[in-house]
Amino acid sequence: MKIGVLALQGSVEEHTRTLRRMGVPTEAVRRAEQVYEVDGLILPGGESTTLGKLMRKYGIDAAIKERARQGMPIYGTCAGMILLASEISSGEPPHLCLMDLAVTRNASGRQKDSFEIDLSIPALGAEPFRAVFIRAPYIDRVGEKVEVLASLGDKPVFVRQGNFLASSFHPELTEDDRVHALFVGMVERQAGLPQAG
Repeated sequence: MKIGVLALQGSVEEHTRTLRRMGVPTEAVRRAEQVYEVDGLILPGGESTTLGKLMRKYGIDAAIKERARQGMPIYGTCAGMILLASEISSGEPPHLCLMDLAVTRNASGRQKDSFEIDLSIPALGAEPFRAVFIRAPYIDRVGEKVEVLASLGDKPVFVRQGNFLASSFHPELTEDDRVHALFVGMVERQAGLPQAG
């Protein structure tokens, strides 16, 4: 099993470091053909407009959509969540349209308005998860098939739909590997591998 991290822009190294700490083979994905060489893909935080343009320029968006149709698990953090969404409130055209979500970009304000908070995420166990929000998008609407895993107030911030996972926050900026472990488990199940633990 190998998990790719889209390496066009954004928090690539942080996700890669987390996966390596967990002993998970990883690959920096910069070309469309690499999308077919991994069993799961992380779309990192960064700038969604830039990431979208670069994906289209190199044909990576089409490869991701094809692998998604084949069942490959994909996890988007922050800007990665925007890439997965079917609707973006700012008027920015949607990119991959893989999750039935409407999102608002930079809903938590500017960089100086970034914050950390303990989130209750039952799917990860009883202990709260210290979530880091940086110019975070919020989810305004979820479709019927979307499972809300955590909310901040009345806004969902961590969701799952089939083989897709998305969060407004940055788990790669913490030492808590539970969110990544949840995604790794999704990849293992899809690949038919025995589950850890």
